[in-house]
Amino acid sequence: MGEAHGSLGSKIDTLHGILGGYRNLAIAFSGGVDSTLLLAVARQQLGEKVVGMTAQSPVYAKFEENQAVELAARMRTRHTLFAPDLLADDAFRANGPERCYHCKKCLFGTMRMAAEKMGFTTLAHGANVDDYHDFRPGLRAAAELGVVAPLSEAGLTKTDIRQLARAMGLPNWNRPAMACLATRLPYGTPIEPVVLSKIEAAEQIVRQMGITQCRVRYHHAIARIEVGIGEIEKLMLQQNRLRIVEALQMLGFRHVCLDLEGYVPGKMNRDLPV
Repeated sequence: MGEAHGSLGSKIDTLHGILGGYRNLAIAFSGGVDSTLLLAVARQQLGEKVVGMTAQSPVYAKFEENQAVELAARMRTRHTLFAPDLLADDAFRANGPERCYHCKKCLFGTMRMAAEKMGFTTLAHGANVDDYHDFRPGLRAAAELGVVAPLSEAGLTKTDIRQLARAMGLPNWNRPAMACLATRLPYGTPIEPVVLSKIEAAEQIVRQMGITQCRVRYHHAIARIEVGIGEIEKLMLQQNRLRIVEALQMLGFRHVCLDLEGYVPGKMNRDLPV
């Protein structure tokens, strides 16, 4: 992991140097701002010797996959899809505290096999310095599998990345952070395809109200909705509130609740032992 201090100019110079040292690079590309910046700068350094690779799985919302495909086309960068069978892993489906480790181990293992078939020998992901301050077992899996993290190595923080992405004209520079649908379930609740589909549909309904930052946390019969603090008022407009309640009850939730604290990254980690 790199150091967060230093000027932004020196960090981007360091990033260019790191990327220029690779013969080729396959980048795990979710379509989020981190992986987008990494792919864009790598494209500058390596040209056709870089490829963005997006995972297809019920664990990831379909609209995110579509956004990644559209963004890669807009950036005119090489791009491909691959399909890790995450739900075949019993340890992942059990949804214990190491869920993210098992997910990333399968994901990057599948990605490596697909990348090597295309002639790519080095894998990268978009982890930044701030990611290492949270509980993220997936980072350990990436390190064990030799997946490099150039943004972190260059000392770039999330704020740095958004600033650079905006300066480069990347359209998603201010896109809210996303996470796989499994993060909506409390630890210990088994991850099942029908539950993931239910969560994805519920979040799509909330976003249709003009909400940009949204999580629908799954508590069996209860849907607990988290949105950004600035969007709570919009969610509580009478017509929006009633439409959301009706639609989520039709999905099978008996109770629809609003989390008054609003969206907080990693909130489900509060259930872990200190």
